[in-house]
Amino acid sequence: MGSRAPKDTLTVMSELVLPNDTNTLGNLMGGRLMHWMDIAAAMAAMKHCHCPVVTASADNISFENPIKLGNMVTLEARVTRAFRTSMEIYIRVYGEDVSAQYKYVSNEAYLTFVALDPNGKPRPVGKLIPETEEEKSHFEGALRRRQLRLILGGKMKPQDADELKALFMDRVK
Repeated sequence: MGSRAPKDTLTVMSELVLPNDTNTLGNLMGGRLMHWMDIAAAMAAMKHCHCPVVTASADNISFENPIKLGNMVTLEARVTRAFRTSMEIYIRVYGEDVSAQYKYVSNEAYLTFVALDPNGKPRPVGKLIPETEEEKSHFEGALRRRQLRLILGGKMKPQDADELKALFMDRVK
């Protein structure tokens, strides 16, 4: 259980949007994309903890741009922060019309995974050491995002969310 940098967890996965992946408008179905996002994020989490993982949550997934039939989908996932047994993974999804040489952002999201021991119980994970400014920004924001997830999931009382309170209390002054 050693420390790792986010770059050590980078997972890049590409898929081609085929007819069976699309809806009646010729766009990639959201459920298929979420399936691929879950796989890419799980691989990033496993690179960090070197054990099986399960999906604990997926934050708001908003689709900025549709991905059309015949386009390529590229998913980039990396761990942004490791807690005791869980890890937050940031994933960015690109669509690409290869023939037009046009690449665009489709969406992005944060997913949370929990590491499992051989008995299927949560197990501790190693620390994540951010190196770049972007990695440090994701790392610092992860605690606030985690507290918000816990509140929305009914596992934390709003008055106990110190990071979130500090965020809002600074604005009141």
